[in-house]
Amino acid sequence: MKNVFEKLGIFILNNRPVIMAVVLLLVLLSLQGAQYIEMASGTETQVSKDSQLYKDYDHLFLNTFSTESVIVMVEGNDVKTEDVVKAADRLGQQALLVPGVTKVSSAASIMKQINYAESGRSKIPNSDREVRESIESYPEYFENLVLDETHTLIVIQIEGSSTSQQKEDIINNIEIALEEADFPPGYKLTVTGSPSLRLDIESEMGASMGVLLGIAGILMVVVLLLVFKHVRWGLLPLPVVLFGVLFTFGAMGYLGVPMTMVSMAAFPVLIGIGIDYSIQFHNRMEEEIHCGKTSSQALVSTVKNTAPAVLIALAMTALGFVSLFTSVVPMIQDFGKLLLIGVIMCYLSSLFFGLVTLYSFDWIARKNPCGLFRKKGDEEGKVGENGNNGPKRDLENSLCAGNIPTHEPGAIEKALKKVTGFTIRHSTVILVVAFLTCCAGLYADQSIPIQTDTNSFIPQDMPSLINYKNMQSIMSGSGDHLNVILKVDDASDPELLEWMDEFSQHEVANRGHVYSATSIVDLVKERNGGTIPETSEEIQAIYDEIPASEKGEYIEGGQLLHIDLDIGTAMADLEITGIEELRDIVLADIQWMQPPPGVTVTITGNSVVIIDMVAGLTTGRSMMTLLGVFLVLIGLLVVYRDIVKALSPIIPMLVVIGWSGLVMTAMDIAYNPMTAVMGALILGVGSEYSILMMERYFEERDAGLSPVDAIYQASSTTGTALIASGATTVFGFSALIASPFPMISSFGLVTVIDVLLAMIVTFVIFPPLIVLMDSHRGKKLDIFEKLQGLRKKRQAGLTNT
Repeated sequence: MKNVFEKLGIFILNNRPVIMAVVLLLVLLSLQGAQYIEMASGTETQVSKDSQLYKDYDHLFLNTFSTESVIVMVEGNDVKTEDVVKAADRLGQQALLVPGVTKVSSAASIMKQINYAESGRSKIPNSDREVRESIESYPEYFENLVLDETHTLIVIQIEGSSTSQQKEDIINNIEIALEEADFPPGYKLTVTGSPSLRLDIESEMGASMGVLLGIAGILMVVVLLLVFKHVRWGLLPLPVVLFGVLFTFGAMGYLGVPMTMVSMAAFPVLIGIGIDYSIQFHNRMEEEIHCGKTSSQALVSTVKNTAPAVLIALAMTALGFVSLFTSVVPMIQDFGKLLLIGVIMCYLSSLFFGLVTLYSFDWIARKNPCGLFRKKGDEEGKVGENGNNGPKRDLENSLCAGNIPTHEPGAIEKALKKVTGFTIRHSTVILVVAFLTCCAGLYADQSIPIQTDTNSFIPQDMPSLINYKNMQSIMSGSGDHLNVILKVDDASDPELLEWMDEFSQHEVANRGHVYSATSIVDLVKERNGGTIPETSEEIQAIYDEIPASEKGEYIEGGQLLHIDLDIGTAMADLEITGIEELRDIVLADIQWMQPPPGVTVTITGNSVVIIDMVAGLTTGRSMMTLLGVFLVLIGLLVVYRDIVKALSPIIPMLVVIGWSGLVMTAMDIAYNPMTAVMGALILGVGSEYSILMMERYFEERDAGLSPVDAIYQASSTTGTALIASGATTVFGFSALIASPFPMISSFGLVTVIDVLLAMIVTFVIFPPLIVLMDSHRGKKLDIFEKLQGLRKKRQAGLTNT
């Protein structure tokens, strides 16, 4: 493999201008491709389009019956006045002109309906006294709209299948209409409702993520200046990885990978991983130059020795991420796709753009009379197959040999050697303690709670959330819903409507979290004196009289009917597990109260989708992690065909997973949908550290060093770069802890913990582990060779006799 990469290094060296031109072209193409990225936040990001749940919710309910409500809350001294009602009427008329608005309900619309029924004229009362009399005469019609003396609502229903952009356009038009409605001075007007809240959440997350990534970049600059100061141009890895992220944006656009709320968190991950690649290349090339090699020789040697190791680490990281594809949640699968694309782009950026730029900087420094590391006789140019243009040097030798001057070890290198020495001297105690604590952590992980209250994932002090909660607090039984869809042969069957009425009353009377049940039956009874007609013909005649805007929520054609169960704030009160139990209770009630023959009942709705989405994100985390471990192990066996090299990086990562469970238990941190995938992520990210350390260890072993000397050399050279890359990753993710979104903040905290644990096991557990395993293998080989020797002697003796 190294011969292939040596040729690649020579190719890079001899084609530097072409490579930089290609990089520039890729930048332009990526900027174009990034414009094709779409933000996805619909049902297709939560459940698979092939699942029955998606078909029931998206096709059967969302596109047939669903509407969402933008609510305008009017607050003032007295909302039961002519001026307020007429302003609400003006707003309603303007809102109905907005594409996507299906219905507007307010005190004004109710009064117009009452007056039309009484006098044949659809009009608003002309005095405050008449307005108040109308409200007090028909309290049952106004109870959900005129909440008290100081609060009234205007409910603007929009199509449930509207996209995020369409909802944003609708809300913007409603806000313009609100200004033109001319409400009396002194009244507070608040636009709220679930569509408005979700749009504000998306906007807030995008804005806060941009700020946090900026903070992460600043922190990365600081840590590179502190930890990577032993090399020249120590800030170069940051722009290199940013190029890789830019290429990732372009690939996303061209490949049609959507941007979701989860995939936004992939970019800090990519920066943390990608900068490792750049730092490893940068550190090795500077090491080669310190050993007296020319820029050309250093570049070729770096590609030959480091590129294969980093590529293997990348492959194992990718295998860890592949386990994300087993998730039943599409946005987690897209998260995995994005990470795979990203690590490849960051590797290519580091290998080509990073090394060519570093070569150019060094070449300029050498040509400058005051440049660093300038040596007489150094001449840069194209090289042959041996990678030399001066006296021949062995490109496989990464150590400074003979009379070639070396740089003085830095403080980090000295510290790492001391740590390595301590771990080797106390290897037995360290490995036993690691094993026991790992087992304890894996056991403790099973009892870590899972945070399922979706309201806790967003900032509690966000104004739109405060408005939404305020609206819910003054509206009895408003909020979440369970949607019961009936597939029937005849929607006008009296027996069917009787069953729907009986079932609805039973749920409201016996299920504490079901506040109301509405269906087409309510509209039929309203037009038939409070009873259900006895014949299908009478029912069909009433159907024909009901305006399409009113019955559209409850009936579609003659085969689909909808019962809307209002479960209030159950999502916050009961959380996911409680909602799931409530759904199962309603299903049991349906089984007990059997509907008429030929009727198929399906329970769906946004609450049901969230139940399955959160379950898919959290319950499969252990299997996802185990699959990741298995894939990485198989990958290492395929690459190395050596059980020691395959197990050496895996065992430390198992320790990290176990320790992570202990730390989360001790800190009382619960899993959420983002942190639930951390097992697969840390396996992919952390295994890189052990693989790179192992590659350098066996490189030193091949050079003739003993196991102990090899691990000393590996930890003091490669370890320095790992400290820099690990510290950069930690600092980058530390910025996420400051996120106003608790879910992202928790994700950042858990990631920082796991990366720190990965660094600890790389320098504390890996050195004694690799020395023990390698030495044990050597002893077995010695015994085997001795047995072979004895066998040959015995055979020779038998031949002589």
